[in-house]
Amino acid sequence: MSEFSPCPKCKCEYTYPSDNLLVCPECFYEWNPEEVETDEVSTTTKVLDSNGNELQDGDTVVVIKDLPVKGAPKPIKAGTKVKNIRLTDGDHNIDCKIDGFGAMGLKSEFVRKA
Repeated sequence: MSEFSPCPKCKCEYTYPSDNLLVCPECFYEWNPEEVETDEVSTTTKVLDSNGNELQDGDTVVVIKDLPVKGAPKPIKAGTKVKNIRLTDGDHNIDCKIDGFGAMGLKSEFVRKA
């Protein structure tokens, strides 16, 4: 086990020092070990709707545009209300269940907070 802290990006434990930085051999990320604590606080990303309002888990949102769904004969219509959303990381940052369609992922840019 290494005496240095693991990589903050990929959690690799085989980090090594280079000058005053630590380097990860797997993802090649370089960081200053004194600044890691301040970076971890700012890594929580805010998910914003189309109007710039911050979304949270459990919120209710309204779809603002007709959204085509692969494999479905009809799109999700604008004005569809989606209750109890869950925020995730990634391109489609909202997981939800829509009546008539089931579970799916939505992009926050196509919804507004209800």
